Amino acid sequence: METNLIKQVGQIGVPVKNLEKAIHFYKEKLGLSLLFNTDRMAFFECNGLRLLLSLPEKEEFAHSSSVIYFQVEDIKKAYDDLLDKDVTFIDEPHVVAKMGQTETWMTFFKDSEDNTHALLSEVQV
Repeated sequence: METNLIKQVGQIGVPVKNLEKAIHFYKEKLGLSLLFNTDRMAFFECNGLRLLLSLPEKEEFAHSSSVIYFQVEDIKKAYDDLLDKDVTFIDEPHVVAKMGQTETWMTFFKDSEDNTHALLSEVQV
């Protein structure tokens, strides 16, 4: 019987160009807890998942990150709160899927480094 080697995602890395600006965005605007930082990296806690912001070691790693979907309870409130903090959104909260009595809502935004991320909420209807 084959066992799964991968248990969970423990850390996601996001390449940044301006670490100080990125730390401010993720801490002050998104409200994530800064665990610690060095001159090239910053580590944030996100409910058991560690988020690493880092200056790329080589130019070939200096590309946009994968989309991170941040789960929120109330997507419309989170959207309004982040708009108040001058976060740039690409769209407004909208339904992307409906399965039974559950609607999945999303809205996409840009971080300080022009990476695209999203807010995600599952709503019982």
